[in-house]
Amino acid sequence: MLSLVLPKGSLEKATMELFDAADLTVRRSSDRDYRASIDDPRIDRVRVLRPQEIPTYIEQGLFDLGITGRDWITETDSDVVSLGQLQYSKATSNPVRVVMAVPKDAPWQKVSDLPEGVRISTEFPSLTQRFLEKHGVKATVVPSYGATEAKVPDIVDAIVDLTETGSSLRKNGLRILDTLLTSYTELVANRQSYEDEAKRAAMEDIALLLQGAIRARGNVLLKLNVSAADLQAVLDIMPAMSSPTVTSLAGGEAHAVESVVAKKGVNTLIPALKAAGARDILEIPISKIVD
Repeated sequence: MLSLVLPKGSLEKATMELFDAADLTVRRSSDRDYRASIDDPRIDRVRVLRPQEIPTYIEQGLFDLGITGRDWITETDSDVVSLGQLQYSKATSNPVRVVMAVPKDAPWQKVSDLPEGVRISTEFPSLTQRFLEKHGVKATVVPSYGATEAKVPDIVDAIVDLTETGSSLRKNGLRILDTLLTSYTELVANRQSYEDEAKRAAMEDIALLLQGAIRARGNVLLKLNVSAADLQAVLDIMPAMSSPTVTSLAGGEAHAVESVVAKKGVNTLIPALKAAGARDILEIPISKIVD
């Protein structure tokens, strides 16, 4: 039913791990293979391609669904439907910014200060050109194919590049002049495919599984038994996503308690629960959490 395109490169490994956790394991003959498959009736074709290309292919209808960054959606000016952000790795959990940076001792304090003919290197030429036109700056935009920061000041006067914290720019003697865009990784769909009721339902199923797998990360299920006399003491220290589930055991003199808790800190939580009167404590991994 659905054709799916996944990002190759820096997001590739984390994306494959996410789909595996969502029970949508991606199978291919090798890491170099661009063709793949997923044993799921909702997905009949899978490709692994550069994220820069994905928005255009989805807009054109070559694929129904895919993962890419908002930066590349904006750069290609692609008309796609966003099914939400996917924060599933260090590279995708924090937003990245597309920024304009200049030498730290440059006289310009804002974009409109840039002189006519200023040379700007970037991997986002279309986005940069639109931004400059909006601010009335006539510049020469030079496409970059890597090592953009190293081109200032010998080759160009300024750059437009991705940054998370700005530390790399500072190390290279640059300062941020302005932010063009804040970008997250997103699950996006072809607009016509999304309007198809059956395909939209399949897309929403996939999104649900992926988000469920993301939400489960860093959490475990704790289950325990406790006497009626110690129940409140246990509940007082038992964290929960909403509230712990409490069930009376046969006989009514004890209770079973279960709760989803953060994995971080469970090493101190379990001894504290034991000291409060809990027994038969189980820590169980979670693969998905779906509201």
